[in-house]
Amino acid sequence: MTAFAHIAWFDEIGLGDREQVGGKGGSLGELTRAGISVPGGFVVRTGAFERFLATLERQAPVRAAVAALEADDLDAITRCSRALRERIEAAALPAEVAADLTAAHARLVRSRLAQPLAVRSSATCEDAQQASFAGLQDTYLWVRGLGEITRRVRSCWASLYSVESISYRLKQGFPEERVAMAVVVQVMVDAAASGVMFTRSPTTGDRSVVTIEAAWGVGSAVVGGEVTPDRWVLGKITGEVSTREISDKHIQHVAAEQGGVAAVAVSEERRRIPCLSDAELQELRSLARRIEGHYGRAQDIEWAIDREGGAIRLLQSRPETVWSAREAAPIAKPEQDPLMHLLSVFGTRRCR
Repeated sequence: MTAFAHIAWFDEIGLGDREQVGGKGGSLGELTRAGISVPGGFVVRTGAFERFLATLERQAPVRAAVAALEADDLDAITRCSRALRERIEAAALPAEVAADLTAAHARLVRSRLAQPLAVRSSATCEDAQQASFAGLQDTYLWVRGLGEITRRVRSCWASLYSVESISYRLKQGFPEERVAMAVVVQVMVDAAASGVMFTRSPTTGDRSVVTIEAAWGVGSAVVGGEVTPDRWVLGKITGEVSTREISDKHIQHVAAEQGGVAAVAVSEERRRIPCLSDAELQELRSLARRIEGHYGRAQDIEWAIDREGGAIRLLQSRPETVWSAREAAPIAKPEQDPLMHLLSVFGTRRCR
């Protein structure tokens, strides 16, 4: 049982706690409890967001202001987004939330006060099987010190009201009262290389392979489209590598002196060589099979290789949605009248 009302540690939570810790928080807890190597951390629960939002709501509407918008009125959405984000960024945390965050931060970093951390949005509506909100809210890397952690927690809450996030919710018809934001705070991995892997082919849907994409440094360079990653396709069972595509990885993201990441040039001798060894590829394949087996369905997995010691650390695992959605789609429109459906089936059989 946690000692904090508004904090949950990874080893206390799982996917069943999504309403309190969001999709990303639930996934990281699930992986931790399954024995997968995840950088340590905690989640600021959705209850803290609700407590914070209640204070704002007493001054002026927040959820009702979003619910009143039309999905196709981009100007109104933009104005509303700007106003809400400014309010959230400027507001103070409730005293009890600030106290819990202070104590949890001290426990996580212990005596290493300058320990860099990642602060990551974890909305209750993200990484679901039916729809993915991944990438619509903010993440902050290499954050140091309690003051910056506190500021970035508010920034993550505010990102729930970005133009993209509001627009997506309106188009999907998500009720605002069901949307809340938890925030993940975890130890930052100083990545020698990082990337993603898919437990079925993202291009063909083939379930028998694992596709791995990777580049030097922190994965934000790949996510932001600033570098083309190396790509491998491996047999899920055999480990045989059927595809090797080695790119010209001209930049990498590393820690910036003032926090966050900076793009730096990759040395000439490393630009065109693989960023992963064959042994690392096989270790990643083994992890992919283990994680897919735990969840019982295809996964989209983020990972990083720690520069110090070379350990593979898992940063996220979410359900694969593209091919799963295609397979779930009905192959024919059902008849309104069940009798007509039966007649059409038997009529087709007689015509064969």
